[in-house]
Amino acid sequence: MLRTYEKIETIYNRDIDGSKKLLEGDWRNPTVEFLKDLDWVWTEKTDGTNVRIFWDGYGISFGGRTDKASMPVPLVNRLNELFSNETSMQMFEQLFGQKEVILFGEGYGQKIQACGNRYIPDGVDFILFDVLIGDNYQPRETVEQVAQSFGLKVIPIVGVGPLEEAVWFVKQKPHSRIAKDETLVMEGVVCRPKVELRDRCGNRLIVKIKGRDFE
Repeated sequence: MLRTYEKIETIYNRDIDGSKKLLEGDWRNPTVEFLKDLDWVWTEKTDGTNVRIFWDGYGISFGGRTDKASMPVPLVNRLNELFSNETSMQMFEQLFGQKEVILFGEGYGQKIQACGNRYIPDGVDFILFDVLIGDNYQPRETVEQVAQSFGLKVIPIVGVGPLEEAVWFVKQKPHSRIAKDETLVMEGVVCRPKVELRDRCGNRLIVKIKGRDFE
């Protein structure tokens, strides 16, 4: 079974009275709360579909968010264009050898989610946001290097700072950095510490802040 991407939790708990309202200041993870004032890296959250590119040391395969998830045909065609060729196979061999690697990214664009046409009105694409080698997520520098090697887009960094500053940023309804429609409001941000960290339960420290939670 191909490893899936970890579920990214929101930073605050929700009210259990039926409103499901986000309770600002009621931190979901005590480790995140403890580290909230450190510098976190904020990247744009894209409203698309999760994509996994798996290199097993000999060949590649594609997957959606889960093994049962299906991907739109235009997106599969775009992934084949990017990865199912001799040049890309040689690049995987050169960069990773026989190590197992998963490139995690987002498929986005035309007819993918309600706002897909505002990202790309006449096509679809793949944008990289994480690289897993074995059981280790790689630092941002490696993610950017891998994206450059394969000619891929990489999810943009939109800020660095404490988590409550990231909340303020999202509340300002900033515009997407990757959408062709420059008026599209960013869905939100995904935040992670500058250095890869895990909590006492071994869970990766990575959180999301979505604009619609504050409307």
